[in-house]
Order: sequence, then structure tokens, then C-alpha cells
Amino acid sequence: MSIQKTIDRAKLGEKLPEMPWYVQQFIDYKLPDLSPSTLLEYVRDYESFFNWLRAEGLSSATATKEITLEELESLRMENVTSYRLYLTTRTEGTNSRITVTRKLSALRSMFHYLSQIAEDEDFYPLLKRNVMAKIEVKRTNKPKDTAAKLKGKILEEEELLAFIDYIREGYAADVADNKQASYAHAKNKERDASIASLILNSGLRVSEVVNLNIADLDMGNKMLYVMRKGNNDETFKTPVYFRDQARFDMERYLSLRDADYAAPKREKALFLAIPNGQKEGKRMTKRAIQAMIIKYAKRFGKPYLTVHKLRHSFATDYYLQNDIYKTKEQLGHASTETTEIYAHLTDKTMSEAIERRGEES
Repeated sequence: MSIQKTIDRAKLGEKLPEMPWYVQQFIDYKLPDLSPSTLLEYVRDYESFFNWLRAEGLSSATATKEITLEELESLRMENVTSYRLYLTTRTEGTNSRITVTRKLSALRSMFHYLSQIAEDEDFYPLLKRNVMAKIEVKRTNKPKDTAAKLKGKILEEEELLAFIDYIREGYAADVADNKQASYAHAKNKERDASIASLILNSGLRVSEVVNLNIADLDMGNKMLYVMRKGNNDETFKTPVYFRDQARFDMERYLSLRDADYAAPKREKALFLAIPNGQKEGKRMTKRAIQAMIIKYAKRFGKPYLTVHKLRHSFATDYYLQNDIYKTKEQLGHASTETTEIYAHLTDKTMSEAIERRGEES
């Protein structure tokens, strides 16, 4: 971890106790996905919003920590509009458009978690009404800029297959002197290769992979059914196709899933792991898959590679053979604007491929 991230993690630890309990729960939920620096920005944004709520009399709390979920539920659109106006017109410390978008996005993310993911003891959402779902946050990063950041940090062409092969075979040689690592790899290599292959041959998000059940698979048609979100935050199940390589790798994993992971009949998850100290396999977690890919990526010589960059790798490769609309549908993007990233990425890929062909001829 960098020095700055270490400092930010310490500051995050200092600020969190001052936040309401549900903010602390949300930050814990995001810890595996976001850096301490990003999470610290989130907490600062929430602090600003909560201070405004109290100043406007929209909360009766005497301290930020005491602001209740009921007070968030009672907010109206006019309140959120007033907060946006406050951010853009206050006399001191006026925020840029990008900063305002970031602050609203941070609020949307937390409100979404509280209303769609977190549950109380009776399995009901913590937040019954989500006013932030009505707020449209416009994209400020241009696809071209995002593409520029990704160039050189994704797998291209032969590297896609090479990474899968490395997980299955090459990694073993690199950890041959480590008995614990060698044992874990021998036990999990088919599962791990299958997960990487599925993402690299379908473009699934890590959350979609985690939520897959055995019943979602249609191996004959090289298709699976995935829960995705629509424009209005509603979720629906949609078919997503995968390539032959993924079918080959998943068949190898499925042939040993039940035996190697002591899968109980009640466990419907596709990808399993046996937690320490337990005897039966359970659904793999998002954090476990992320850590697994990073582990292999570092040894493979691609330390910047993450699960999401595997998705980008597939999308870039897929876009070279399909148009933007097919790519959008395959990836489950809400807008072609997001998919334009791969148009910019493939500009470079195509030009380099042409140069290589010229050198070979």
C-alpha cells in the first residue's frame, strides 16, 4: 500500500466513528472494491451532506452520528435539488461540475446500498424510500479518457488464452517451493481457470459471476441467465452468451465441482469454495474472486490486472468482431456512451495489428 493510501486509511479510521452506523456498514461493504482514498472522499462527502441537513433543519440530530434512516427516508426531491444548488452557488468553496457529480454519485451509491442491498433483522431493506434514485447523475468522464487510462493495462489477443493457461498450469511452477500455495492451487486451479475464462469469454461483471447458479447454465447453447439492472433500477434476468473456450473450461470444473467442494444438495451456486474450518462448499464471495485474480495476475506479470479489467479485455476483443450495439447488449451497458470506450481502445489495437501484419509479410 502506498504512503498516501496508508495515511488515508488512518484518516478513514478516525472519521468513521463520527458517522451514523449505516454509513459505517456501507463503507465496510465497499472496502474490498475501493481504495482507502476513495472511501475517505465518500465519508467527507457524507459529512458535508449531513452538516447541510442539520443546518437546514431537515434533521433534528445534535451530531452527525445521530442522523437517522427515517430522516433520510423523509427527504423530498426539492431537498436534494436545494442541496445541489447549495453545492454550486455557495459563496465560499463553490464546487466544479465534476465535484458536484462526484458528491451526488457518492450519495446515490450509499442510498442504493441501503435500499437495495442492506437488510434489517426481518430481511427488509434498511431504507424503505430512496429519493436519490430519482436523481440523474450525468457522466463527466469521456469514453476517450477512460480508454486512455486502460491502454496497456488489459489483456489483448493471445494474452487472453495465455492467462487462462497460466492459471491452470503455469502458476504451479512459480509456487513449487511453497507447499501451502501448491496445495491450494492444485485443488482450485480448474475452478479458478473456469472463472477467468468465463469473464474473458463473456464479459460478465464479478457480481454477476458470484450470483450465478447451476440452473442458470445452458451449456448446449453456450448461454447463461444473468440478473441485470434496467434504466430505472429494476432487475431482470437476461441471457448472456459465452464462447467455446468458456464452455470447455467450465465443463472441466463442473466435472469435479460436487466432489472437490463437498457441495451440499441445497447449495445452488455455480462457483464454490470451502471456508476455513468448514467441510461443505459455499458460494464464493466477490472479495475472494477479486483476490484470486490479483494473485494470478501478479505472478503472470500483469500486476495492474483486476477482475474488471478482464471484462474490459473481453469487451475490447469482442468489439473488434462486432458493432457497438452488439457489444453494448453483451456487456449490459445502459448506454452506448459507455461502450464507446472500446471503440477508442480498438483504434490502437487495430493500428498495431496492421503494423504487425505489414512486418510479417
